[in-house]
Amino acid sequence: MRTRTTTATTGLVTALAALLVLAGCTAPGDGRPAASSPVATVPAQSGGGSGFEGPRPQDQNLLAWTGDPNDAGHVTAQSPAGVGGRVTLVRIVLREQITWSNVWLGLAGIDPNAQLANCYLGVYDAKGALVAATPDISPQLMTDAIAKPFALDKPFTAAPGTYFIALLLNGTWATNGLTLKSTGAGISVNAGLTPPNLRYSTLLTGQTSLPPTVNLAEQSTSTINTGWASQWYAIS
Repeated sequence: MRTRTTTATTGLVTALAALLVLAGCTAPGDGRPAASSPVATVPAQSGGGSGFEGPRPQDQNLLAWTGDPNDAGHVTAQSPAGVGGRVTLVRIVLREQITWSNVWLGLAGIDPNAQLANCYLGVYDAKGALVAATPDISPQLMTDAIAKPFALDKPFTAAPGTYFIALLLNGTWATNGLTLKSTGAGISVNAGLTPPNLRYSTLLTGQTSLPPTVNLAEQSTSTINTGWASQWYAIS
């Protein structure tokens, strides 16, 4: 009889131990899982940012842009007397290193009777040095009112940082004929900013080519505030 009691007690202890293991109970007194207890694995939580973040330049095979081209519906138009010979600067901030080959411009309308010459796009760095420029783009401003790339003379490696896309127009055209795509931001484009960090500005007058350096502290908003503001650009 004694033997049977011992056997029954041993079996009961074994069964209880098995139940404790299945229940994931902890070892008494220390709050830690028992050595033989399986520990449930909790899936790692994502760090956020998994929701829709809006369009990115890479979605359209571009490297950077001043804004989603889907929002570039407004049109900016100026007379030759208003912007001819002025260097118009649009700030763009790169957050990763890229090879910069083209500047994309949203051409909204053309003037078939325009007489254009000495028109250029270029890139200035944060110190005001010209780091790249296009050949004369006058012929391309006479055709195809679409968003299109203008090739730089030579692609360059652009490190992260602040750059200014420069546009220089010269010649004669109808004020509402030669037009560029932009947002409808108007004079609010430079809210919170002062030279030399204006987002949209002009410099100099009477220029027939992009100067090798510009003084960004001389950025002006006088022409920008008349409606020559927020042109859309992209990079590839």
